[in-house]
Formats: sequence, structure tokens, C-alpha cells
Amino acid sequence: MARFLRPLLRGTTYTRLLHLWVPMLVVSVWMFIDTSTPWVPAAVLLAVGLIPAVRLGEGVQARLLLTPGEPASESAISIAPSASWRDRLRTVLWLEVRMALGAVAMGASVWLPLTSVDLLRAASGHFSDGSPFLPASQPQWVYALLVPLPLLVFYGVLVGLGELITLLAGRLLGPSPTERLAALEERTEQLLERNRIARELHDSIGHALTVAVVQAGAARAAGDPAFTDRALDAIEETGRAALEDLERVLGVLRESGRPASTRPALTEADRLLESARSSGAKVDMEVTGPLDDVPGPVSREGYRILQESLTNVLRHAGAVPVRVRIGVAADTLALEVRNPLAAAIPGPGRGSGLRGIRERAALLGGRARTGPDKGDWQVHVELPLR
Repeated sequence: MARFLRPLLRGTTYTRLLHLWVPMLVVSVWMFIDTSTPWVPAAVLLAVGLIPAVRLGEGVQARLLLTPGEPASESAISIAPSASWRDRLRTVLWLEVRMALGAVAMGASVWLPLTSVDLLRAASGHFSDGSPFLPASQPQWVYALLVPLPLLVFYGVLVGLGELITLLAGRLLGPSPTERLAALEERTEQLLERNRIARELHDSIGHALTVAVVQAGAARAAGDPAFTDRALDAIEETGRAALEDLERVLGVLRESGRPASTRPALTEADRLLESARSSGAKVDMEVTGPLDDVPGPVSREGYRILQESLTNVLRHAGAVPVRVRIGVAADTLALEVRNPLAAAIPGPGRGSGLRGIRERAALLGGRARTGPDKGDWQVHVELPLR
């Protein structure tokens, strides 16, 4: 019984009833003007529903009264103007259906409670004159038993129409295929942005920590004050750059509309090489072609790939010779990092660096090869420029 009566305790039940009553206000006003043409309001809605802004207003009203408290991200009701004739026709159908169900709800709200009152009067001996439905010939106790019946019917109509109008709102005012596609694209962009930020943090902070660990270990082993000073300078510079990257990424997280246009590009690769050299690696770089002509997205991803490659060298091979080759052709950027294979050195685990390199290359439609090659460890990446 408690479960049966639970809808009576929910505010949503009454806001849905109010939503059904609203169109009847217009009908009531018109009936004061001309009772012979009750169909006029429904005919007017055929033209009103074609106005794009009407769908927006109906969506806002439906969310407020049919699904109060439901998060906007989970709502099946759209709050956007009509963008196509399909949306306009759906809005017209919604207005007509809403008026029809409103008429049923209004009739039930008036006549069913009055019927219970008449039954109660008949049970007490007060019969309406000439009523064919409540003849005085029937025993009064029969009418007393029937008093709750109209109220139960009214309760069922009240809850049932509320559920029905909410279901229809999701179907007729729900997102169109175009809106669903736009929402899917927006969600995809958000996920890609989160993945990009995760890679940014992994590359930048991972590189800084790797350099700091290698520099600290080398300074302790060297026992040379001058080398220690240089190592501390390198740790400070790398840490400062990592803090700048971290602050920028946090800024992007705080301001979702802010473009991340300040990411470093391949034209700033010298700072990566100096950081690796200060850690003891002997880096030899050769550049062919104009780096300034590389498109921004390709240049920025190339920088991160080079950063991750050098980080992997320092992390897994230590202070070894490294050959970096960057070639810019008519339609391809080729980036290669090679270092001699060496036994694993103590330090952080492998992590997801190689996977991140392959993901970055694939994101731009390029390809990446990583692994042993002629006694060296090789990272070879080709990125299309167009």
C-alpha cells in the first residue's frame, strides 16, 4: 500500500499535473469569447508550433515541470530552437498532443471529484433531481461503497497522464539526429582533450622528474662540486619549465574555452637537447628542411614525441650517445631518435611513454616505429604535414 501511494508524496506528480493544466488556461479564455468554436486554439497551435523559438520554450517548461531536479546532462528533453522542418513538425505534434492530454486531465480533475461528492450525497440520502446515474431506488450503502472509486480513477489518471506526457516529451522534444551528432562530437572532443592533457602531464612532468633523478644520481656519483652545481642548475631549469607546463595545463582545465596555443613546438627543441646534455647524454642533432614551415599541431606533437623519446633514453639507457634526426619534406615530417642498447639502469618503470608516442602519431594520421634496430634502440616517427 505504501508503494501504491508513494506518487502522492512526490512533488513531480503535481508539477506534471500543472503542466497538463497550462494549455487549458488558453482554452478557458477562448471559451469566454466564443463557445461555438472550441477548436480554434488547437488550430492556432498548428501555426505557432512552426516558430523555432516555441520548441525552446516548450523544452524549458517541460524540463522544469515534468522532470524537476533532473541533471541537464541526463535529460532526454532538448532546450534548443527548431533547426529543421522535422523539428517544427515534431513541435506542432507535441503542442496538439499536450492540449489533448490536458483536456483529459482537466476533465478528470473536475468531474471525477464531483462524482465522488454526488455519491457521498446519495449515500446520505440527498439525491440529485432527475439523475439517471444515481436513482433513489438503490440502497444508500451501495453509494457509500462507490465513493472511493472515482477518486481512485482520478489518482490513476493523474499519475498515468504524468508518466505519458513525460515519455512523449522525450520523444517529441528530444534531441534531433543533428543535435545528437553535435553532442556526440562535443563529448568526443572533451575526451580527446582529456587524453591530450593526460599525455601533456605525462610527457612534461615525467621528463622533468627523469632529468632530476638522473642529474641527482650523477652528481652524487661524481663527487665534483662544479659538476654538482651544473646538475642543480639543470634540475632547476627543468623543474621551472615543468611548473610552467603544469600551470598552463591547469589553466586549460579551469577554463575549458581557453585555447592551448602556448604549447612548445619543434622550433624550441634546443631546450630539450640542453636538458638531456646536462644530464650526461651526448646528443647530436641534425635538422634538414625548414622547421618554421611545419604546421602548429604537427610541430607541437613532434616536440612532445622528441621529449618523450629523450626521456626514455635517460630513464632506460642513462648517459649514452643519442642521435636525433629531424627532416622536413614537402608533405612529411620525419623524426628519428637512436641510442645504443644498454642494460637496464635503476630508475622509474617504463610507464606508457612508447604507447603515448604511437598515440600521438596516430592522432595526426602518421605512424611510429619503436624497438631495436642494428644494435640501437630506435624511435622513428613520420607525420603528415597536410
